[in-house]
Amino acid sequence: MGSPLLLTSAEPAEVLVARLEQAWREQRLVGLCAEQEQDLLGAALAGSVLSGAGVVVGSGGSAGGRRWCLQPLAHLEASACATGQWLQSIGLDPSATLQLNPLPLHHVSGLLPLVRSRVWGTSWRRLPPELMRRPEDLAAAFPLPADRPALLSLVPIQLERLLAAAEGCAWLRGCAVVWVGGAALSSELAARARAAEIPLSPCYGASETAAMVAALPPERFLEGHGGCGRALADVELRLDPGGALLVRTKRLSPGCLEAGQLQPLERQEGWWCSGDGARFGPAGLEILGRLDGAISSGGETVFPEQVEARLMGWARAEELPLEQLLLLPCRDPLWGERLVALVRHGGASGSPAPGPEASTATTAALIAHCQRLAQRLPPSQRPQHWLACPDLAPNVLGKWERGRWSRWLLQSCDGGAGADDAAAEVR
Repeated sequence: MGSPLLLTSAEPAEVLVARLEQAWREQRLVGLCAEQEQDLLGAALAGSVLSGAGVVVGSGGSAGGRRWCLQPLAHLEASACATGQWLQSIGLDPSATLQLNPLPLHHVSGLLPLVRSRVWGTSWRRLPPELMRRPEDLAAAFPLPADRPALLSLVPIQLERLLAAAEGCAWLRGCAVVWVGGAALSSELAARARAAEIPLSPCYGASETAAMVAALPPERFLEGHGGCGRALADVELRLDPGGALLVRTKRLSPGCLEAGQLQPLERQEGWWCSGDGARFGPAGLEILGRLDGAISSGGETVFPEQVEARLMGWARAEELPLEQLLLLPCRDPLWGERLVALVRHGGASGSPAPGPEASTATTAALIAHCQRLAQRLPPSQRPQHWLACPDLAPNVLGKWERGRWSRWLLQSCDGGAGADDAAAEVR
């Protein structure tokens, strides 16, 4: 045993895996992070006397501050066992599968395929993220085996890229299960996946729960059911009076690290509050959005993620060149709160984005189209301001770092015409 080991995405994947495995054999704790977050994780681990095989990974990057979540290896292995039971329930033998993983190892969703392969005694293959952007090359570089069901973990942005090409669709259809999580799956993207007969399994989990706690079987997805399915065998789910999802499982994280000290995870009678608004539908869990991101507008509760998904779906149905859309809250003296829309222009029908000389005019036209679409929404959901944001993009897992873009809004709109009130009042 020794002090915690810090590993970053700067290391080649095979080196990272080898060092991680060696540390676990030595019963050492390992901190995993993106290269850009090395200083943050280093500060969280500094002075820690924690030991034992496990990991410290990031959590809470989409809302609130960054947290560094501790998960013992035993919890990760328990998660793998529960996922194996879920596979058995849909007729698959975990020990006969192949794990495919294009997600980064410093995220719990990218780490679990490795852990599952260890627990199930199967092989796994890492898919280079850059190859996931070239679906026409993916099948040739990674043909699916005929003798083993392939299991794939994706985030929605990766799914969207693969569905955009016939080669990507054909490759996805060859998988036995395609888990998709980490960010909201829009109804438009789900419809495209059903139309392409992709065996999709929308799922829900968090770093604090050692990844997946609920998953919808592909058969039910293809039948038209929505949501994230029912709880895995070692998990209990319920809602608190405010509609927040509560989770109880023995693999809940012991806590988060701050300056070397473990801050226990808050829980009541074993129940942890996820911070996500949810409901239970006919097929199980349905996630509504982050409660800390929900707003009250004109007496109505509005989840910005749901509004984003609807607007993006309508824009794509009309083939508008809307590459990205993010809605942020601002205070309003009459409504309480309203939404501000950040927009990134993309090329129509796969063409490149406009050059500088045409950018202003084309983006203005795009925003006018989006404003027209927004008239289909209830008044409480219609963005009050629309602003061009050329660099707008989610993080590597397809999650929006809303605090970052709120700061961008404050800085870029300081003194800007037409958006002063929005910038001054952004939460």
